[in-house]
Amino acid sequence: MTFVVTDNCIKCKYTDCVAVCPADAFYEGPNFLAISPDDCIDCDLCPVECPAGAIFQEDEVPDDQQNFIELNAELAKIWPRITQVKAPPEDATQWDGVENKLALLIVDDCTQ
Repeated sequence: MTFVVTDNCIKCKYTDCVAVCPADAFYEGPNFLAISPDDCIDCDLCPVECPAGAIFQEDEVPDDQQNFIELNAELAKIWPRITQVKAPPEDATQWDGVENKLALLIVDDCTQ
């Protein structure tokens, strides 16, 4: 089993979860984090640390966000690994809780 970053991380991109990950399983895109299912050891530390409540165990991902399971796996293959906490975007709190942000996900500009 693995953990999955879902919709609410988009444009919030808090990195508190990165600090507690013993497997360095997080990968960073321009406005979203992804967890590699190949690296995740199912330790259950990251969901508790996520201020946005955007991380779920794979079998608990909400029905309307099941596409994020495959999306995390795909993005973790193309984005760089992140192992240190970074400041969130200045407008992160404004985006926290906004629903249906998938259309705002930036996939290919990895110039953080």
